[in-house]
Amino acid sequence: MALELRHLRYLLAVAEHGNFTRAAEDLRISQPTLSQQIKQLERTVGVQLLDRSGRAVRPTDAGLAYLHYARRALQDLAAAERAVHDVQDLSRGSVRLAMTPTFTAYLIGPLAELLHARHPGISLDVREMTQDQLEAGLLADELDLGIAFHRPHPPGITGTDLYAETLSLVVGTCHPCADRTEPLPVRELDRHPLALLSGDFATRVHIDAYLARHGATPRTMVEANSISALTEIVQHTPLATVLPDAIAHHHPQLRPVPLEPALPARTVTLLHRETAYRSAAVRAFTELACRWAEGRDPR
Repeated sequence: MALELRHLRYLLAVAEHGNFTRAAEDLRISQPTLSQQIKQLERTVGVQLLDRSGRAVRPTDAGLAYLHYARRALQDLAAAERAVHDVQDLSRGSVRLAMTPTFTAYLIGPLAELLHARHPGISLDVREMTQDQLEAGLLADELDLGIAFHRPHPPGITGTDLYAETLSLVVGTCHPCADRTEPLPVRELDRHPLALLSGDFATRVHIDAYLARHGATPRTMVEANSISALTEIVQHTPLATVLPDAIAHHHPQLRPVPLEPALPARTVTLLHRETAYRSAAVRAFTELACRWAEGRDPR
């Protein structure tokens, strides 16, 4: 039997689901057909790839080794197909972009506006996810680009630094600090109850480390996993928050208040997989993002 690409996809599906029935449903084929195809694959390679003895189906040691190359083969094929359909004049194309959550609040709008103005035929698929998920998506060839923070990245991921993101206290117009022009000493935050992002946000980890370093222990009255929820809360209550300055500048009902000492700036980075095929559309988006960053970064 000649090995066909569907056999690789079938094997990956079973390994992912750990179950023939769920994998068959996902693939929209019958379970007996899937089992037969996997057995044919095992006969072709001459070794058992899946351990069916337990409650969950798991790859054997040989199966794990084979899956590594099967994933790579399918990734390379997908890249080859994108290369064949790449349009150098940018009359069409697509970019699969992921961002960590704070960037969807102020960055995606300007970048999408630029892309549509310059290249209206290019479609943009935007997803919001954690930085760990974003990096995994790049490595799995599920994404073309990611926008996140500079940090040590997994092998195979590289990035281009875009700009420095600064954070400050953000308050509504009814807050006592709304008209303050002098920086607020960080210790005085203990007198101002806060609404903050939840602990699974990189921004919250950054804020907590800053507060701990300076011995500040303000009361956190609200935790939210949404930037839009925080901005709504701060606009309608006397609570303050800590967010990137750019978010406050986009909301007329919000006021940024600098802190003393200032929160450390973070470097925003455009990430991609080192060996990934970079289509004309991806290259165009990268150029636009870098130009936009150069125009807004005061460094």
